[in-house]
Amino acid sequence: MTVAKGKQRTGGWFSNLKPQTRDNIVGYTFLLPNLIGCMLFTFLPVVFSLLISFTDWDYTKGFGNWNFVGVQNYLDMWQDEWFVDSLINTLVYTIAVVPITIFLALVISVLIDKYCFAKLPIRLAMLMPYISNVVAVAIVWVMMYSSFGPVTLLVKALGVENPPQWLADYTWAMPAVILMSIWSNVGYSALIYTSSIQGLPQDVYEAADIDGAGELTKFFRLTVPFLSPTTFFLVITNVITSFQIFAPIQIMTRGGPGTSTYVLVYYIYRSAFGYYKMGYASSMAWILFILIFIVTMIQWRQQKRIHDY
Repeated sequence: MTVAKGKQRTGGWFSNLKPQTRDNIVGYTFLLPNLIGCMLFTFLPVVFSLLISFTDWDYTKGFGNWNFVGVQNYLDMWQDEWFVDSLINTLVYTIAVVPITIFLALVISVLIDKYCFAKLPIRLAMLMPYISNVVAVAIVWVMMYSSFGPVTLLVKALGVENPPQWLADYTWAMPAVILMSIWSNVGYSALIYTSSIQGLPQDVYEAADIDGAGELTKFFRLTVPFLSPTTFFLVITNVITSFQIFAPIQIMTRGGPGTSTYVLVYYIYRSAFGYYKMGYASSMAWILFILIFIVTMIQWRQQKRIHDY
């Protein structure tokens, strides 16, 4: 009798709960560390950045030493030449990188699927720039753009006697960064497209062959529409990544020459940790978030409209 009572005591309140309730408690217990980490390192910093975006906080003066300025930061940034140039450069970079990267990835993935024998090694080789350390990739491209680098020597071999200094040229610095970004990102997009291509219905292509459709017709009339969900995913992810471009700018140009390669994230970084304007930097970060959110929603509605059609 004593042993039975002892066993009943060891069960406690947990053993008296319903099985479904016990399972829920165990599940939430495993999720609790992740939820706490997300709360401490994601949600609270986001809320804090929103609050200090309405202040003039200089974090070198200590926590709490700030003055409430309302929406003044949000008004001042549109009069800031550096911010306007950074916004324009970010849009130019995104408009150039995203369509070219996705188009090249689609064409390359189709060509690999149809005409290549060693498909797996080629796909892995194309993915290497994407998974490589971005700092190492940027440094390699800096050397390639140097006076004796392969890019400059190739241009000279094509007949250009005085090629530009690329990263030191106001006109060519941004195209040079764009070229590097396309090269490093196209492999990932091609890999995603390749996975989707393998799941396309082959009977539709066989019917098109019977009807005498050419390769270009099948590409534009069948492959491109079938891959529209994958394209939608890649457009969103590439747009978000392009709006957040930072490391290549930091390593290759530091925003120069002048404001030619200043982008929003780099200017936010400089404002926060170079000029110590943490409130002003937070307000720009929220403008960046709003821009990304608007672009994503537009793309989402457009994709939904196409899908419904």
